[in-house]
Amino acid sequence: MNSILALAAPVALVVSGAGVVEHLPVAKPETVRPQGTGAARSVEPTRVPIEKQVRIEQRVIVRISPPGRIPRQSLIPPPAPQDARRLKERKIGKCVPLAGIAAVQPDAGGRLLLFMRDQRLLSASLEKACSARDFYSGFYIERSNDGMLCADRDKLHSRAGSNCSISRMRQLVDKDD
Repeated sequence: MNSILALAAPVALVVSGAGVVEHLPVAKPETVRPQGTGAARSVEPTRVPIEKQVRIEQRVIVRISPPGRIPRQSLIPPPAPQDARRLKERKIGKCVPLAGIAAVQPDAGGRLLLFMRDQRLLSASLEKACSARDFYSGFYIERSNDGMLCADRDKLHSRAGSNCSISRMRQLVDKDD
């Protein structure tokens, strides 16, 4: 019941006259006797305009989690140490669509492996002060206006409490390609 009231309160403020200017008295009328005279005079109250305004803001936080057992079969498997020699990095630019990231996994080299929904595997290098191990259970990121995750712009928030930005992103491809 309380949640319904919490949702209805901003609507009630808007319906009750947001944007209406009222004039409220800030001083009560008083009777003042000027010095040296016996006559009393009345002082008018001062009125100050008060504006009502309601601002509703929206913030979207996206959680990217590690791959589970069932979805992992549809994703590219993470490279094993012997397979790492078969992969090479390819430049892809500074940004990737946030909605295209299916899962994340920390890599031994201080990078995050991003498993994309289109079957690509990306490596995201973190800034020097950050450890990829902090992101073992995924990360949170605030969705930007363009819906992209960009290097040197966005901050990743791990569930362990660290905040890091990505210094560069590369696509991992087979050396034979």
